[in-house]
Amino acid sequence: MRFIHMADVHFDSPFTVLTDKRDFGTKRRLEQREAFRKAIEYIAKEEIPYLFIAGDLYDQNYIRESTIEFINNLFKTIPNTKIFISPGNHDPFLKNSFYNTFKWNNNVTIFNDEIKRVELEDVDIYGYGFSDFYCSNSKVEDIEIKNKEKLNILLVHGALDSSKNIDIKYNPISTNKLKKIGFDYIALGHVHKKIDENKYNFIYPGSMISFGFDELGEHGMLDIIIEKETKENQKINKNKIKINFIKLDNRIFEEKNINISSINSQEELIEKINSIKINENIFLKIILIGNKNIEINKNEIFKLIENKNILKIEDKSEMKYDFNKLATQNNLKGIFVKKMLEELNNKEIDENEVRKAIEIGLKSFE
Repeated sequence: MRFIHMADVHFDSPFTVLTDKRDFGTKRRLEQREAFRKAIEYIAKEEIPYLFIAGDLYDQNYIRESTIEFINNLFKTIPNTKIFISPGNHDPFLKNSFYNTFKWNNNVTIFNDEIKRVELEDVDIYGYGFSDFYCSNSKVEDIEIKNKEKLNILLVHGALDSSKNIDIKYNPISTNKLKKIGFDYIALGHVHKKIDENKYNFIYPGSMISFGFDELGEHGMLDIIIEKETKENQKINKNKIKINFIKLDNRIFEEKNINISSINSQEELIEKINSIKINENIFLKIILIGNKNIEINKNEIFKLIENKNILKIEDKSEMKYDFNKLATQNNLKGIFVKKMLEELNNKEIDENEVRKAIEIGLKSFE
């Protein structure tokens, strides 16, 4: 069996948190459409019979009907491909959602919050979809496979083995419980980084395109070929799975550190940033490190950067302080430093810890 596994497309995402640059959101959404078009063209060319979309196909709060029509028109170009969609926390199956009100092409199956099994000749496909923006228990852990002689696939959006409190809201699922069910492949969505737990066949393909600097590297979809072998005399099923990553996003997000310890003016810093050579397909975040000799105004610097592919500046540099000089100042800052330096006479206090505490305190005066 061969299929495409993708997730977290997030059509019509505003992209406003990435940068203050004008028109960036519109340009990124055009690239998003191009990436999805590329995916559908690949499916058509390779004649792939199944497409699994594991949630967050679009953003409910921003999606436009014209975008839904764009998606569905592309689905019409692959009429022989069966398309299965499991709505996630960003595109739940609401009463007024396009999943419920729009007339999708007849090769599209959309799951809702009732776990459903679709029986096909070579595979049984189980699916669940969010019916709200939050889900605490989808009950997919309680599924009992009806026919273990066939391939059995689960399509679901959720947080696998969530350790963060925030993930409890987004369908937390236990690896141990899923293992006991015995699915041949679990097509997951929600995590924007590709995670291949091939030992148990629990796989996140990552987001189709990158949405920020916490999603570095290449993004796309997975082309999966899976075969099931059953040993006749043993109660052991073995899977042969071939995973092929297909890059769809032409952009790559990267970070670059710049040590500013030897820089003594804002002009010098801007010149250094402008001298960086950047591939046209890369979006870059500049991280300032080292000891600063000047006040850093990120907004002013950002306005004067020539390369449009630099989207963000993050200042992690630290101010170089002359504590003895500061302690002579007749103000709150001086009194604070003087009192803290007096603590160094206490032999039970670590000098480095005191100096670190002074630096943290001084930042509150800036």
